[in-house]
Amino acid sequence: MVTDPIADMLTRIRNALVARHDYTDIPTSKVKQSIAAVLKKEGYIQGYEEREDDGHGSIRVQLAYTGKKEPVIVGLNRVSKPGLRVYTSRSEMPRVYGGLGIAILSTPEGVMTGKDARKRGVGGEVLCYVW
Repeated sequence: MVTDPIADMLTRIRNALVARHDYTDIPTSKVKQSIAAVLKKEGYIQGYEEREDDGHGSIRVQLAYTGKKEPVIVGLNRVSKPGLRVYTSRSEMPRVYGGLGIAILSTPEGVMTGKDARKRGVGGEVLCYVW
């Protein structure tokens, strides 16, 4: 059993990028699907699809690379952990690398980027940073 499923997802993506894989499979959950949707919307991954393997659901994440097979995602950093939750208000929204990266938040209106949360005027739990 994994104690931090979001950190496990980020680690699987990070490891697949280092190995230059085309995709990686991740056990599914609604939060992970939402994070994958945000990563696709922001252009950090090519896409994702939900799969059924031996009765267990999984998400296949298609990784994105530049023309020279360099990963689009340079870094992934888990912020809020099960032992120490990190929350932010709309006025104190974090900026990742001066706006070059994104912060992914879990808000009352769903999982979204920090920029979208600022526009909507909501705060929430800072799940991770992607750049």
